[in-house]
Amino acid sequence: MLRNEGDPLETVAVCTPGDAYFGVVDLDAQNMNEAADPSLTVSQHQAMVGIMEGAGVRVLRVPELAEHPNSTFTRDVALVTPEGTVQLRMGLPARREEPAWIVKALEAVGEPTVGVIEEPGTVEGGDVVLAGDVAFVGHSDRTNQEGIRQLGALLEPMGYTLRIADVQGLYLHVGGAVSVIGPRRVVCCAEVFPDDYFEGFDVVEVPNRNFAASVANVICLRENEVIANVAENLPTIEILESEGVTVYRLDLSEFRKGAGGPTCMILPVERG
Repeated sequence: MLRNEGDPLETVAVCTPGDAYFGVVDLDAQNMNEAADPSLTVSQHQAMVGIMEGAGVRVLRVPELAEHPNSTFTRDVALVTPEGTVQLRMGLPARREEPAWIVKALEAVGEPTVGVIEEPGTVEGGDVVLAGDVAFVGHSDRTNQEGIRQLGALLEPMGYTLRIADVQGLYLHVGGAVSVIGPRRVVCCAEVFPDDYFEGFDVVEVPNRNFAASVANVICLRENEVIANVAENLPTIEILESEGVTVYRLDLSEFRKGAGGPTCMILPVERG
């Protein structure tokens, strides 16, 4: 269970890419940019897992879902809350089978399911960032108003206040423009959010570019320690380091080909 993505990371669920990721036929249907190199992709994924395991994180390896290349991006299909897992509903039609797949894997290790986003609602995990008593939520091309309504009905009784930002056409998910890097600290893109969106938080601001580059997509290991993709985020990394943040630099170029970053590849299951 987790309440705040700025707390120390304890358990995650990941999916090592395999035949599905490397055998994509219709890139557009899967929202992928180009085919990935198999050996380089696996080595990059192993490097990411190695950093987490070196930090004492328990890594749950979920087998790839057949014919679902995006199943390597585990973050998007479920949301783990203080009370259990919410099964999400994907905005990308090609991914609609993935939420039930990951929830089944989590239930097998004792994680209860506490809610399901139902049709016509859509919510993708990249559009939800939990930060203590605040849930930063993106209204995007993948997460619609009905999905947000259902999400609020689940999160508000747990003590969350939803802060909703419209990122349609700007970023694929809100998580490309904001990540939590400590219990009350965030890194975010300039000129994307309302002035009071991060009230009560220490903010590290980075220049806004475009949705193709997930500028603020980093995964918090513990307070002021993050994993980032050096292949696209060197300016962000340099700003974070100048603000006292330790950055574990990874080259995740083969996952950018699939339109994903470090946050997308990791589903946090427990933080303490």
